[in-house]
Amino acid sequence: MSLKDKVVVIMGASSGIGAATAKLLASKGAKLTISARRLSRLEEIQQANVGAEILPIEADVTKADEVQNVIDKTVEKYGRVDVLFNNAGIMPVNNLDQVARDEWNNMLDINVKGVLNGIASALPIMKKQKSGHVITTSSVLGYEVLPGYAAYSGTKYAVRAIMEGLRQEEHANNIKTTVIAPGSVNTELFNSINNEEVRDGLKSAMKQPGAEMMAMQPEEIASAVAFVIDTPANMAVNEMVIRPTGQEV
Repeated sequence: MSLKDKVVVIMGASSGIGAATAKLLASKGAKLTISARRLSRLEEIQQANVGAEILPIEADVTKADEVQNVIDKTVEKYGRVDVLFNNAGIMPVNNLDQVARDEWNNMLDINVKGVLNGIASALPIMKKQKSGHVITTSSVLGYEVLPGYAAYSGTKYAVRAIMEGLRQEEHANNIKTTVIAPGSVNTELFNSINNEEVRDGLKSAMKQPGAEMMAMQPEEIASAVAFVIDTPANMAVNEMVIRPTGQEV
């Protein structure tokens, strides 16, 4: 198998895992559409990967029409969609007694509805092709629950349920599904934590001696994404949990 000429759409591509995945796949000759709310970041990725086929499109995953536009423009340019990587997400952290309704709504809109919007837009194309691969970023906290992370975990458990349902519904159309569930990764995701004490504590922990064993780099998760994309047509890696060696949870 080869990643060369695979048409891959990456949602949430402006930083972290999405940006690292775009860079890696571009180096392997994939044809990319990269999307996020920050167009300038996407254009920087495009400019940094000279010679690669990269189409940057601004989109908010909570807006179905904008996600549909990403898929439509991808088909217009490349003729198909081989892979959709639903990677956009946020991680506000608060105990439930804080009644952080705005955070709950934002997480549901981005972490859950954003995934559904991606699936809804790409699935008709993949069914017509009789092939495709939907990859979605969940989390170790889609398998475990910790104090302060209940609402976030809820969205990531939901992602697993949605992806398993998609697998069962579309396996006969040769559509693969993969949940990528990372543990702690050193990305901008921490910036979405509004609880200042928690946010600063996590950032500080990343700088302590031995921190390299407690958190991974985005490039390491990108290599896992590339691996699952590069599997043979008759093989689907449905779930991949990736923890830092030193992480307990």
